[in-house]
Amino acid sequence: MSSWENLYPNRYYVAYDKTAAQPTPVTARYDMSVYGSLAGLPAAADLLALTPEQWAALPTHGIGVQNGAIIDYTPPAPPVPLQTQAKNAQAWITQQANLAAAMGETFTADMKAYVLAINAIASGTDTTSTALPAQPTDVMTASTAAATT
Repeated sequence: MSSWENLYPNRYYVAYDKTAAQPTPVTARYDMSVYGSLAGLPAAADLLALTPEQWAALPTHGIGVQNGAIIDYTPPAPPVPLQTQAKNAQAWITQQANLAAAMGETFTADMKAYVLAINAIASGTDTTSTALPAQPTDVMTASTAAATT
């Protein structure tokens, strides 16, 4: 019997964060037969044992654990901070301002309120909002000069 077989009843294992919400990604793979020393390896009880068939079928990436089973896993996108979202929204506002100026139009009252709200979030003066306001559907209104010509 090999030295690893005394501590690990299975040959193949995967590691994952048992404290994380599931599904959670696999963080390491272990073929116990390749280790000359077991020092520093996690205990078998902290790993998920796999059969030789499961091991052979593992894809090279995109695997996780849910309820003790191997699953296909794509990590969720990291959340984008609200202030960063607001700074990104300012690019759209700038585009709309350029279009309005080129067309001789002005922003509607709803668009002006939106600009003020986005700027406050982007600058950090608004620290209580938890989401961006919705983009207004009516952005521009014809200017008086343009409307009379």
